[in-house]
Amino acid sequence: MTQITIDPDLLAVLPNIRFGCIEAEITVDTDYPALKKLLNDKISELENILTAEIIREKDTVKATKNAYRLLGKDPNRYRPAAEALMRRIANKKGLYAISNVVDVLNLVSIETGFSICGYDKSKIQGDISFGKGKEGEPYEGIGRGHLNIENLPVFRDELGAFGTPTSDSVRTMIDDKTKEVLFIFVDFGASALLKESLENCMELLCKYAQATGVKSKIV
Repeated sequence: MTQITIDPDLLAVLPNIRFGCIEAEITVDTDYPALKKLLNDKISELENILTAEIIREKDTVKATKNAYRLLGKDPNRYRPAAEALMRRIANKKGLYAISNVVDVLNLVSIETGFSICGYDKSKIQGDISFGKGKEGEPYEGIGRGHLNIENLPVFRDELGAFGTPTSDSVRTMIDDKTKEVLFIFVDFGASALLKESLENCMELLCKYAQATGVKSKIV
């Protein structure tokens, strides 16, 4: 499986960080009524439960936001993706339907609070490292345009930054031509949910995205 190295400077600040990784060959589809119903049912359920305070206090969200603060980034201005999704639901704005693969990621994210990074594996060039965003480092977030990633935790390959728990990048985004994905659960708080969340995500990919060659690991 893909190896991820962690920059020593980031590891010095966040010594307990770990990743849950999934790799799989998948079939991307935009017509997936069964999964849409499952996701919409979960959204309806959470609309009646979630509040800003409950979201903030969720262990996985809290750990991610605390990590941002330790790195020097305002987590309320650059919200982790899971928190942003859950806040949309709490405000009864729902979620956009993207594709079966992305919606599996979003479903697991709103259930667990993990900000799951999802990439087209073929678009990643060379080895992956995880470090701290630099001043002026170029990054185009999906639906966000240029994103200031200075001090954010950032995934890089040989071409530069391609992912953060706040927003995935346009360069490595999953689209209708994607054949193989890499999902990374960034666990900032040694969550007891990580193993179960990975297993649930793999089951959903197999059921709704015809996943094959599925591999996972926690590192």
